[in-house]
Amino acid sequence: MGSSTRGTLRSVAWLLSGVVVLVIGVVSAVQVRGALEREREFRSAPACTSVPVRASACVWEQGFTVRTADMHRNERREPPEAELVPPSGRPWHVTFRNTEPVLSEMEPGEKVVGLVWHGQVVEVRDAEGRRQPTSSGPVGWPEDRLGGALAGVSFGLPALVGGAWALLARGNRRRAAAATVVRWHGIALGITAILTLWAQSANDWPLWAIPAIWGPLALLGLASMTAFTLAALRGELADDDTPSAPRAPQPQAG
Repeated sequence: MGSSTRGTLRSVAWLLSGVVVLVIGVVSAVQVRGALEREREFRSAPACTSVPVRASACVWEQGFTVRTADMHRNERREPPEAELVPPSGRPWHVTFRNTEPVLSEMEPGEKVVGLVWHGQVVEVRDAEGRRQPTSSGPVGWPEDRLGGALAGVSFGLPALVGGAWALLARGNRRRAAAATVVRWHGIALGITAILTLWAQSANDWPLWAIPAIWGPLALLGLASMTAFTLAALRGELADDDTPSAPRAPQPQAG
């Protein structure tokens, strides 16, 4: 397989990955508003006056006994989960986004308290008072959706543009180098969004902290991408300065 074919396949891979990630980012952005409304509804929900017979918009606490707790640390696609048994005896299967701080300490037979809303356990509290939201919990979802949207758009759009540009610029080394610059800056912008979300989650900062931190960093990244792209188009990057093959000496006329 020639270098030209490999380059074309690489550009197509970038193009397709950019489309997929960009779609995920757009979907996450659309979900931000719904996640905000759901969290707002949960925070304003009243406590149930009695144990509801059906799924209800009020919240109530239910005691559970831990039957199993599985971290799935060696299984990337499996979320951490636990099986909780109420006094009625019918087990509830609960999944979590991570293992800390409650799930990692769960032992079979341990007593925990689950906060139930709309028929789902949205939070678990252990005997020491530590709380952990479940995958069904609405708290934190707006931040996750916003972070996913920023990461998806930050990487997806440059990957899409860079991949398409490289396909259209076959044979033009300067434009191909500029497309490479765009793609790699997209990776940097996506990583910046992920690290911003991690910092916000680790420090329990409010939602507005995500755009407040990511915005200036993204502007710096865009400025860098613009400068390097222009340099590539002018032929100032190393990719365009590869020396050509030496010419054979010409015989001199005697």
